[in-house]
Amino acid sequence: MEAKPVLALPEGLELIGLEQMADLLVITVASTQSSPRCPLCGVVAQRVHSRYTRRVADLPCGGQPIRLFLQVRKCFCEEGACPRKIFVERLTPFIDSHGRVTRRLFQVVQVIGLATGGRLGVRVTDRIGIQTSRQTIIRRILALPTEPAGQVIELGVDDFSFRRGRTFGTILVDLSSHQVIDLLPERSVESAAAWMQNHPEIQYVSRDRGNDYAQAAREGAPQARAVADRFHIYKNLVEAIEPVVARCYKEIRSESSRDLPEPSEVKLPQIKEWRPARSKAHEHQHQSRLAASQERFESLMTLQKLGIPQHEIARRLGVTTRTIQNWNKRGSCPGSRQRRKRRSLFDPYAAYVLARWKDGCKTGSILCREIKAQGYCGTDRQVYRFLQTLKQEKVELPELPALSRLSVRESLWLLARPLDDLEADERADLEVLCQLSTELTTLHLLVQAFGQIVRKREGHRLDEWKRQVAISGIAELQRFVKGLTRDKEAIEAGLTLVYSNGVVEGKVNKLKLIKRMGYGRASFPLLRHRVLHAL
Repeated sequence: MEAKPVLALPEGLELIGLEQMADLLVITVASTQSSPRCPLCGVVAQRVHSRYTRRVADLPCGGQPIRLFLQVRKCFCEEGACPRKIFVERLTPFIDSHGRVTRRLFQVVQVIGLATGGRLGVRVTDRIGIQTSRQTIIRRILALPTEPAGQVIELGVDDFSFRRGRTFGTILVDLSSHQVIDLLPERSVESAAAWMQNHPEIQYVSRDRGNDYAQAAREGAPQARAVADRFHIYKNLVEAIEPVVARCYKEIRSESSRDLPEPSEVKLPQIKEWRPARSKAHEHQHQSRLAASQERFESLMTLQKLGIPQHEIARRLGVTTRTIQNWNKRGSCPGSRQRRKRRSLFDPYAAYVLARWKDGCKTGSILCREIKAQGYCGTDRQVYRFLQTLKQEKVELPELPALSRLSVRESLWLLARPLDDLEADERADLEVLCQLSTELTTLHLLVQAFGQIVRKREGHRLDEWKRQVAISGIAELQRFVKGLTRDKEAIEAGLTLVYSNGVVEGKVNKLKLIKRMGYGRASFPLLRHRVLHAL
């Protein structure tokens, strides 16, 4: 097999020789073009002035770098009107004029840079035999031409952060082609409106509920119809009802405490609360701290009997005056009381593990797999600490009521999620919550009705839903309705049309990945090139 087809050399180049060096493969190639033309006037040259050798890097072969030694000619230009008298024959499109690398190697480095970035790109090129640097990769990326955005009919706009919570930019996406068409270095009404003014063909602008892009759409694209994103609409509803759920929780707990009988009237079952078993090292450390605290407390009592002021006692003991006041108020050694056990991720599954333990399953790895299949997302160590407690002493777990097992946030999502997506136990918890509070029942019905409007794009039912909210008397929902009324046209479009910011949110996630792969080299020009030319 000839070497020329293997190396994929173009027409007009002839392979002369190969030479293997220590870590380099040198290939000598000569130009065989029959009629070199002047690059200025295009006249065919008849006379050769001289020859010289160009050294050009090419794609590696088998992980080994390749250098091409190109023997090219200098020719006379015999066109009297041409300002150039001597020229070098061109080898485009294989090699650019004054190029030190072949165009195909240039393009491969660009692709690697777009996919990985500068520093990570160098690691990739080193593995495949391309000698380059991260600065060169960045220059290759910035050399890519950026074409202006064409006709945009359906525009999606959102913000992204350069530094989270501090500086933001704007991303613009064509919703019909699902392509990022531009990035703006700031999140402002002026910059977004100026960009939209250059595209009078825009008919739809999909955005979130923020005021900046709403004002920019009104100023820059008054002919376009604003579309509020459905995800952000529903997210605003969930945020609006969270205070309602917290208030209902507080009311239910206060009523439960009033309805409880006096301690003398009822005999409470003797149920021991389980606590994670302490290791010997942990117990020794706890006893050491307790002894030190006891010594400080005794010193406090002695110094107070001597009439020493509190600030002087605090200085001698190495604590604050507030700590001295708390010790006096408590009247006992700090740390002597047993702390209340905190709620952990394992607590909802402790009853199941206890039941399996009583059934004879005492293998920790099996129990971990079983509760993880049920949704446990904690560590195996917590499970083994519970099993260690079972080995040391008998543990009986009470059946926790829904209010004790569920936080306000968890109850909030039970109310907000579609009813068909809930598991059987979640539906049971939701039913218990609704039985405890009529306000939660009304709230659940209204939230589910609004969810149907959002998911099925039934914007024509929105007015009826607003009337139901007015009748319900829930102030938080009524304030949410006022917000919908202020942005009425965009809300109705979002709940009726197919456009949304889903594509834009996906592009923002991709932008975040590209930014983090830059290892801090994500200035706006480079980030813009990488996003616009992303693979």
